[in-house]
Amino acid sequence: MITQPPISPDESRSMRHRRRLATVSVIPTLLTLGNLICGFAAIHYASKPIGPSNVMGWSTLTIAGALVFLGMLFDGLDGFAARLTRSASEFGAQLDSMADMVTFGVAPAFMVLRLVSYYYGGPEHYTGILGPDADNAYGKIMWGVAAFYICCTALRLARFNVEIASTDEADHRFFRGLPSPGAAGAIASLTLLHQHLMVIQFREVPPDGFGKTSALFLPLVTVIVSAAMISRLPYAHIVNRYLRGRQSFAFVAWMMLPIAFAIWWFQVALAVCFCAYAVSGPIGRLFRGRKKPSFLSPQSGDSAATPKIKSDPSRRPTIRS
Repeated sequence: MITQPPISPDESRSMRHRRRLATVSVIPTLLTLGNLICGFAAIHYASKPIGPSNVMGWSTLTIAGALVFLGMLFDGLDGFAARLTRSASEFGAQLDSMADMVTFGVAPAFMVLRLVSYYYGGPEHYTGILGPDADNAYGKIMWGVAAFYICCTALRLARFNVEIASTDEADHRFFRGLPSPGAAGAIASLTLLHQHLMVIQFREVPPDGFGKTSALFLPLVTVIVSAAMISRLPYAHIVNRYLRGRQSFAFVAWMMLPIAFAIWWFQVALAVCFCAYAVSGPIGRLFRGRKKPSFLSPQSGDSAATPKIKSDPSRRPTIRS
């Protein structure tokens, strides 16, 4: 009887790398691809000259911003579908990150460049986009800001894939660093608000000063959310921490305030909510000082003013990227 020689660890790894993917989960994959297509379409509209389109009369930047939020919806649904069908896989996680890179990385960067180019790029950039070959220092800086945002998004997504250790929703109460959808939402919501004010509020004679000031403010926000993405600041997972499970009656009543606010002033409410979430990490750290947050502490819930109760490690929320 001829026996096969044992397979070395290097040969085993090589065989695993060459394995073929036999099947994929249909619904989660289609939802992830929907996210990817939304990002591609957002880039398409963001690269066009700013002006009315054939889609409900919206401006091209308004469509781009709306597509980013539609991609955000697909991004949430694909994870939900994967957990519902018990089909979470490494393939789905990698595909999701690639789609997020397009929708929450490249598309918002294009939106920033498009808006800034319109006001600060000169007449020749009304139909074009500022690039590294711009004839002024400001144009080069703005292109660098957009590139910095894309790089931070890539680093954030790669770090998430490496550090994630569980797909259990209970383990996803907090994030390390601002999630890429939160950063993209801040940029897209401010762009939608800008377009809403310019088209609706100032329909007759749009003030040039307002447009230039707001276009100058957006790159500053881009730098802030870029740095927040690669930071270790704790950010709450809104759905898992506040909306999932049972909450007090008072909490549900208070939730009606932002909903009512959004009904009357949707664009304003959207921008306020996403910008507030973006700064919640540094503000929370500032109020806590250099003291480790309670949900990061190995003795969560212990303090000098409260009796020391033995905590159950399985019930403490953990931070995931």
